[in-house]
Amino acid sequence: MELYATLTLFNMNILYLTNHLNIGGISSYLLSLTKGLKQRGHNLYVAASGGELIPQFLEQGIQYIPIPIKTKSEVSPKIIISLFRLLKWIKKENIQLIHSHTRTTQVLGCLIKRFYHLAHVSTAHGFFKKRFSRRLFPCWGDKVIAISQEVKEHIAGDFGVREENIVVIHNGIDINRFREQRTEDREQIKKKFGLGDGPVIGIIARLSAEKGHNYLIQAMKEAIAKIPDAQLLIVGDGKRKKELSDLTKSLNLEKNVFFIPSVLDTEEVLSLMDIFVLPSTKEGLGLSLMEAMAAGLAVIGSRVGGIKALIKDGYNGLMVEPGDSHQLAAAILKLLADPRQRKYLGENARNFVKENFSQDKMSEETERVYLECLSKED
Repeated sequence: MELYATLTLFNMNILYLTNHLNIGGISSYLLSLTKGLKQRGHNLYVAASGGELIPQFLEQGIQYIPIPIKTKSEVSPKIIISLFRLLKWIKKENIQLIHSHTRTTQVLGCLIKRFYHLAHVSTAHGFFKKRFSRRLFPCWGDKVIAISQEVKEHIAGDFGVREENIVVIHNGIDINRFREQRTEDREQIKKKFGLGDGPVIGIIARLSAEKGHNYLIQAMKEAIAKIPDAQLLIVGDGKRKKELSDLTKSLNLEKNVFFIPSVLDTEEVLSLMDIFVLPSTKEGLGLSLMEAMAAGLAVIGSRVGGIKALIKDGYNGLMVEPGDSHQLAAAILKLLADPRQRKYLGENARNFVKENFSQDKMSEETERVYLECLSKED
């Protein structure tokens, strides 16, 4: 405690590494984390290959450094080019710590550490495939932040990272961004997205297999049979767009299922929803689920990964077994039929996130990890 109090008297110079700053979970995490740490007085920099969220970082006073790191290959020459673009700049700005957020930037972070012996922290944002290259070039850094207990167990058990080097720090969000009540102009926003007057079930997630969109679409077939004007709003981009669109057509749900691309303003689309669903088959934590809870929505999630740390079944949401569209349909119908339960779950969800997953808490716990690493480097 004495060390922490002493070290926090001066500002740290921290460089964040990520592949891009487009809309997505990692970029949202970085926005929240850098906002919180900037408020705590630190000098922050983000190096990436571009992205539509760059203006949001600049508005917070975070300096952006462009590097050509848009690659998924650990042996890509883009990593070496990025390394040499950063080295002189790192020395000039007196960077003290590197924090990497993707596989290729972990490799870049390790290379930087070899040149300047800086502290290196990485965040494991989810689950990784057991590739040989992971064992050959681990590059996890001095400390690994896992966004949930399940992710910690995964990287310790599957990749041999020592448990004492892993710290669980849940994602934190700025709850003040999200309104507890629906917006007064909700009907106008519905028209903007082409929605009708019926209740809206929604999901905000990358269109990938592990997010379970297909189970949600199948569940909507059952729900619509009993509530014909129910609507499903799917927000996100990804490789499965055509496959999910084809599934929607095969079930004759084109009039009830709406696809829209990823959005910067999640508050607006959340304001349209009566129920939020995240039917993942695998999930590190679920940032969009946290945002839905912060917005006071009744939520449904599958009983996997970090979702289990967010939803207390029957208290602040409902849980279903992963891959079970019938159970999912039953949960949706149960909530649509009971506005009082939706209100009860939504109020508890907002309070739960406010108390346990705040931006301030995430920032303070991450700062402690940084200070521990820096004390070892001295």
